[in-house]
Amino acid sequence: MADRLFDMVVLGAGSGGYAAALRGAQLGLDVALIEADKVGGTCLHRGCIPTKAMLHSAEVADEVRNASHVGIQAELTGIDMEQVNNFKKGVIDRLYKGLSGLVSARGVELINGHGRLIGPGAVEVAGQRVEGRNVLVATGSYARSIPGLNIEGRVITSDQALTMDWIPQNAIVLGGGVIGLEFASMWRSFGANVTVVEGLPSLAPNEDPAICKALERVFRRRGIAFKTGAMVKDVSQNADQATLQLDSGESLSGDVVLVAVGRGPNTAGLGYEEVGLKMDRGFVLTDDQLRTGIPGIWAAGDIVPGLQLAHRGFAQGIAVAERIAGINVPGLIEANIPRVTYCEPEIASVGLSEPAAKELHGADAIETIEYNLAGNGRSQVLGTQGFVKLVRVAGGPVVGMHMIGTRIGELVGAAQLIVSWEAHPEDVAELIHAHPTQSEAIGEAFLDLAGKPLHAHP
Repeated sequence: MADRLFDMVVLGAGSGGYAAALRGAQLGLDVALIEADKVGGTCLHRGCIPTKAMLHSAEVADEVRNASHVGIQAELTGIDMEQVNNFKKGVIDRLYKGLSGLVSARGVELINGHGRLIGPGAVEVAGQRVEGRNVLVATGSYARSIPGLNIEGRVITSDQALTMDWIPQNAIVLGGGVIGLEFASMWRSFGANVTVVEGLPSLAPNEDPAICKALERVFRRRGIAFKTGAMVKDVSQNADQATLQLDSGESLSGDVVLVAVGRGPNTAGLGYEEVGLKMDRGFVLTDDQLRTGIPGIWAAGDIVPGLQLAHRGFAQGIAVAERIAGINVPGLIEANIPRVTYCEPEIASVGLSEPAAKELHGADAIETIEYNLAGNGRSQVLGTQGFVKLVRVAGGPVVGMHMIGTRIGELVGAAQLIVSWEAHPEDVAELIHAHPTQSEAIGEAFLDLAGKPLHAHP
């Protein structure tokens, strides 16, 4: 295709890449989309979607297990992992088919093959040179390990965990962040004994401290063991089990050790450094407009330092396409990107935690309030505990919202609107929330913060 000059060449068809391609084509750009595997990337095929499908199966297992509590006579006789995987595959296949159809319908030139950046405006794919006025690198991320720990046998990452056709009797999860918490929750619902090992002082260490404490209480009730502030000294395995040696001298053994210590940028061997992109620990450095510093080369998604979230990638990809098309688009405010962890109970947050807000604005300038879901009718029906926490600058807007409870992630869109629009308590308190819904918990929290609590003690 050396005789064809695209307006935009996108290297990587994951969340950021395909979003850029679709939006670019929508704006009339001639777009080439290069992908070594399948359109949709990690999120669709090995990340967000398959894990949520399996977590839904886990939720159903818990519902059946507890059915007698609501008057339904049912018995959980087992977990059919073959059918769980078939359900997961069906969800992926339907979304993949729809996404592939969109790419084709928008006129995007899809090029299958391993691409490598060879210069400004040029990518090589299987010996073929693909040229464009602009190149967007969006090659995603991979499941990281810890130095010296090989992923093999009974030591696995989420990639292998998603393909398992059996349920471990005893599982050790190394890492108490999003991925580790979701697998720990899922395996526990499937009947496994689970221990989470986290090096930092709490589970979900990036969340507000109140959320961390609430999550740990529920995990204890669910029988999920965890050890925080624990560092790994060694991992060994044999044919029957894997053993984790902690620096405290304690050892833990299980059928599997899931290494869930985050994701690394997938940039090695793709020509980025050779072309002159500025890098830091494998990440591509950009300005707030996602320009790399080399004219015509942009970057988006997990390879750009910051939150590694699919919806961040979508937003960045769309923004790059619009900038290339000549549209002025402001940079993203990283703190206002919504975050959800789909364990049971779910965690959802937007904006600043209480400690972060105090560090930014001063301890005396911050007010907080928590509305307990015990006063929410829908949450009582669902049998969940939790709360909505608001973080506000005194006399000013709400700068953070933090929530925990069953299905609470569905409220994060409203939370993002409130925080992003810098709403004051009085702005939200006057809005009417449908009864009985969990969204009322947001309304109740704002009523309380505005000084007129309804279903809460003053």
